Amino acid sequence: MSRPEIRDATAGSDAEALECCQDEPMGTFGAGEAAWTANLGNLRNTIRQDLIGRHLSEHVAPEASVLDVGCGQGTQAIRLMGRSCAVTGVEPSKDLLHRFRTDALASGLSPELIEGEIDELDTLLGNRVFDAVCAHGLLMYLDDPAQAITRLAKRVASAGLLSITFKNAHGLAMRPALRGDWTAAVSAFDTSQYVNELGVDARANRLEEIESHLAAAGLEVDTWYGVRVFNDAIEASVDPPHNEVLQQILEAEDLAGRTDPYRWLGSQFHVIAKRPLIPPDNTAT
Repeated sequence: MSRPEIRDATAGSDAEALECCQDEPMGTFGAGEAAWTANLGNLRNTIRQDLIGRHLSEHVAPEASVLDVGCGQGTQAIRLMGRSCAVTGVEPSKDLLHRFRTDALASGLSPELIEGEIDELDTLLGNRVFDAVCAHGLLMYLDDPAQAITRLAKRVASAGLLSITFKNAHGLAMRPALRGDWTAAVSAFDTSQYVNELGVDARANRLEEIESHLAAAGLEVDTWYGVRVFNDAIEASVDPPHNEVLQQILEAEDLAGRTDPYRWLGSQFHVIAKRPLIPPDNTAT
């Protein structure tokens, strides 16, 4: 069984510069990474990962080439590899890449893992493009979502797709309101900033903003889903219930995330955008 390849973010640079670069977190997520890892098995994350996985299974073909930027511990990437997709993961965290590598090996899978950040994609990948590009839970930690989408779109092949998730600014008041924090709920109507469940400052976006950025990058929205409509107010300490109840929860969340007006209340939106097929140039030269 071959080991997953892990490459450095800045091949060819001196060791001191490389170490400095690798220690930089992507956006501000690094501050909440320990909390994220500790809560991977909770109900909140179980719902989110299950729904995104369902969506991807409907849009990403088996054996597709996939780039996952900010791949973290590789939950979705490993699922895609289970469908014979060839996955390249880009992630700045050594610890998360180690977990990804360990879990992949345990399943007999071999992704290409690259330590680096979104603004290094040109250096890391050259001119490579992919059938599907994923960036889940990344935009909320970046200062310029338009620039990020442009960089991601550059990696989408002709007729390929971009899968992104982001915090829903349309429903930013829902979680604090459902928790009875009325001061925070009222304040949420006048801002796109929030503090997430990891205790990290982040930002939300409106769907029309992201649609505009995608169009500017040459991509067309195919469909979008709401993620975690009914269970966003639950605390991080809540574990998944027994299997039968969990399946009922997931089914209800899946239906809500596909149905108006419920999907507009999702904690996050999951957007699938596609690059139009570029016909081959058959002009004789």
